[in-house]
Amino acid sequence: MATSFTEVTRAACAPEVLFDLSLSIDTHLESMARSGERAVAGVTSGTIGLGESVTWRARHFGIVWTMTSRITALDRPHRFVDEQVRGPFRSFHHEHRFDKDGGETVMTDTITLRSPLLGWLVEPLLLRPYLQRLIRSRNAVLLDSVARRGSDPTG
Repeated sequence: MATSFTEVTRAACAPEVLFDLSLSIDTHLESMARSGERAVAGVTSGTIGLGESVTWRARHFGIVWTMTSRITALDRPHRFVDEQVRGPFRSFHHEHRFDKDGGETVMTDTITLRSPLLGWLVEPLLLRPYLQRLIRSRNAVLLDSVARRGSDPTG
């Protein structure tokens, strides 16, 4: 069984600004500080690009997890996809879309995952709500980063 969900976030900036922040390893680490997430292999700082991978180590549910993700599609500033190549999920696919809407950017995160065991139970009751909160929290940090850049909507 696979579980999917979508989170939509609006930001007062150009798509390029939010797109680039979303590919920043440093911004990701800032957004995941609560879980003690670290980049331990691959691209560990700066901006990750097409075909590149990063290995994350973090504590979730009281357990230390390691997950390697690769950028499998990239069309700046409209869309990119990261996918798990090694880690705790049977599969994990995260599509990031960036669409201009007037003076704002609409960022749409679509995540599809499959857990290795008892997906019919674990995915809707535990993983989906947890990951939705995690993505909302990450996106709040992205919005804070946009705000810190100033009021210039072009970034």
